[in-house]
This record gives sequence, C-alpha cells and structure tokens, in this order.
Amino acid sequence: MDISIAFGVLLIVLGFVAGIINTLAGGGSNLTIPALIVLGMPAEVANATNRVGVMMQSVSGVAGFRHHKRLDTSDLIPILIPTLLGGTIGASAAAWLPSSIIKPLLLGTMLLMAFIMLVKPSLVAPEEAADIKKVADTPASWLSLGIAGFYGGFVQAGVGFVLLAALCGTLKYDLVRGNALKLVCTLAFTGVSLAIFVWQDLILWLPGLLLAIGSMFGAWIAVKFAVKANPNTLKWFLFIMTLVGCVFAYSA
Repeated sequence: MDISIAFGVLLIVLGFVAGIINTLAGGGSNLTIPALIVLGMPAEVANATNRVGVMMQSVSGVAGFRHHKRLDTSDLIPILIPTLLGGTIGASAAAWLPSSIIKPLLLGTMLLMAFIMLVKPSLVAPEEAADIKKVADTPASWLSLGIAGFYGGFVQAGVGFVLLAALCGTLKYDLVRGNALKLVCTLAFTGVSLAIFVWQDLILWLPGLLLAIGSMFGAWIAVKFAVKANPNTLKWFLFIMTLVGCVFAYSA
C-alpha cells in the first residue's frame, strides 16, 4: 500500500497520542483504526494492522513501569491464563466473523464503562488503600479477565477499560499498578492475535510499523506521567477518555 509522507507523519502522530491514551486509560485505537480505514483498509484489515502499534506500545509501557518498579508480578501467571484463553478465542472470532458486529460491540462496551464510571467508579478505580486480592481467591476474576481477553482479541479498541475493571475492580489493584498489569495482559493477547492475523494475511506492515513508532514513544512518556500523577488526576483522565471513547465508537 502506497502512503504519502503527510499520511505517514499523521500515523506516527496518532500512534503517539494513542500510546499515551492506551497506557493511562484505554480507547486509543478509536483514533488509529478509523485512520487506517480512511487510508482505504477494510475494517478487518485495519483491526489487524492496528495490533502492530498496540504490541509495540505495550512492550514500551511494560518496560517503563518495570523500570519505575510499579509492575507487580506476584500473581502474574494466574492473571495471564484466563486473559490469554479469552484473547485466543476473540482473535479467532475476529478473523472469521463479519466486521459489521465490531462497531455495536465497541459502542456497547464504551457505554457500559461510562455508566460504571458515573455510578460506581470504585469498580474501575479503587482507593489506594484497598487490599489486593489473588486470582485464586477471587473466582469472579477468572470470568472478568477471560471476557477482557476475548474483547481484546476480537476488537482491541477500548480493551484498556475492560482490563482495568477486571484488575482494579475485581482484584483491587490501584490505577498505576493496574495500568502496568493491563499492558502485560495486552502484550500477551496481542501477541496471540498478531500470530492469527499474520496467518490469515490480514496485516499491512508499513502503516502498522508507522503507528508502532509513535505508539512506543507515547507509551514511554505516559508511564513517566503515571508514576508521578495524583490518583485523582488519573481517575479523571480515565473518566474523560471513557466518554471520548463513546463518542468515537458512535461516530466510527
């Protein structure tokens, strides 16, 4: 696919913005997927190509949180098991099911998360003093993580909100550690998704790599902000991004 210099720069800039949004909250793909569709990609190809940037921003973000010692790995394997199972099923579904169901699922998820943030924000952003729970002691976390993995494998856009609801709402991680683990989960099921999409020949690599360049820098900068920001600032950012996600999901 031929890409003009101007559109190439735009993809890098959008990747940068999406990297910041996805690292601190979620919904950055609501910017990048429409841009790829405008470039002329079918929805399923845009959905697959977007994962290249998501993969690289997750690598960058995880490295940043680990550098700042905010990545809690004490219960990582139990967290990843249901997430990966869901992600594998979701990515397989995305490769075969019609793309017409993506928008309703995306919009429904965004509206649900906006409603939760308004009615009971503690489900997504608990207080700092909350005691962290183990997956083995919280059966509901298996279901919530599996659903988050399925959604991430299938749609990706907005999966950060679903993962934060599972990690912060169910397991009671604070937003900083929840965001760090969210990126590990995203990295895991995105790797599975990419393998499936490569197998199905759905990825266009040049625009995907341009997004990845911007996304990596955006994620790195976002980590520096996250580890120093006031928790209330992160909560407001999360809430605003949820509302913005609803608008983009509706208009996409």
